[in-house]
Amino acid sequence: MKNTLKIGIKILVLLLLIYFAASRFLPSVIDKKYNHIIEKPPYTVSLKARQLNDSLDFIADLHCDALLWNRDLLKEHDFGAVDIPRMIKANEALQAFTIVTKVPKGINFDKNTDETDAVMLPYILEGRPLKSWFNLTQRAISQCDDLNKFAAKSKGTFYVIKSKSGLQKYLKKRQQNKHITAGFLGIEGMHALSGKLSNIDVLYNAGVRMMSPVHFFDNKLGSSAHGVLHGGLSEFGKKVIKKMQAKNMILDVAHSSEKMLDDILAISTKPILSSHTGVKGIYNNGRNLSDAHLIGIANTGGIVGIAFFDKAIKKADAFHIAQSIKYTVDLIGVEHVALGSDFDGAITAPFDVTGLPLIIDELLKLGFTPQQIGLVMGGNVKRFLLENLP
Repeated sequence: MKNTLKIGIKILVLLLLIYFAASRFLPSVIDKKYNHIIEKPPYTVSLKARQLNDSLDFIADLHCDALLWNRDLLKEHDFGAVDIPRMIKANEALQAFTIVTKVPKGINFDKNTDETDAVMLPYILEGRPLKSWFNLTQRAISQCDDLNKFAAKSKGTFYVIKSKSGLQKYLKKRQQNKHITAGFLGIEGMHALSGKLSNIDVLYNAGVRMMSPVHFFDNKLGSSAHGVLHGGLSEFGKKVIKKMQAKNMILDVAHSSEKMLDDILAISTKPILSSHTGVKGIYNNGRNLSDAHLIGIANTGGIVGIAFFDKAIKKADAFHIAQSIKYTVDLIGVEHVALGSDFDGAITAPFDVTGLPLIIDELLKLGFTPQQIGLVMGGNVKRFLLENLP
């Protein structure tokens, strides 16, 4: 009996050692597997584009999933698209760090259910907190905690924005020192609420300031563009939106079904945004926004972030990003258009964050003025957040 116990303890110790060793090297293996960059830095751009990029006071991106991969964002990496040193190199003032808590296995753009969970195993293998392994709300909180820890350890080079006053203080700091940057937290799919209205307060208290109702599958709030039902907003979804907007949390309609977006536009009392999207006028698929929905978002006072991946813009490069930006600007006005890369969202990106000046080069070729480029590259996001954060 004693020998059996000793053998059992040794096996347990060995398994724990293997687990802790794996949790140290597996995050980068998983990260590299899913996040591909077509063209690695450094990037060649015109002198005019480089000078304009470096002169802009506020470059911002509305969507990045880097927190999903358990990457140390305080270190510069040669994989993935975003980390804090590269954000500073890019003169990026603000990055939305959007939280993914669950995606189905065999993910596709057409039809997904919630029956499988491709996030759980990586969460376990990456050594995430035990309570987050099987609880979607705790998965979101763990990613919030990570970003706040990066800020605390950054020695004043990175800030997490949670309010208008916080953004205003950060902007004053950045006037004196452009070698700092910031982020704010969003949720991609409100299945992260675990079906509880009270978890809006829990996530708000963790720092979340933007949430989208759905991601790749239908949930208690209603239908995803990639789900099964293709219906609208549920009664629970309406209650969630009402409570969110009462707390001045930003409503992100990315991944919503067409009917859900119709329902949201009918009840929203605040400006809304789509953090990362393409437009049907450039590439017609179920994920991208119609002209009517683009106009509807603009009519709320909202903004549309143009994504960088191929199924949003037809081909993942700066030329096609600029073409989608131009189409959207021509339709709804330059004051309603922004960047929404979807960096590190398990996509093949054309470049990493330091390649943002490539977009400026293409916009200059299309006849955009420096003032218009400044709005698209981040000025619109700055205005929107100053008007809509709590």
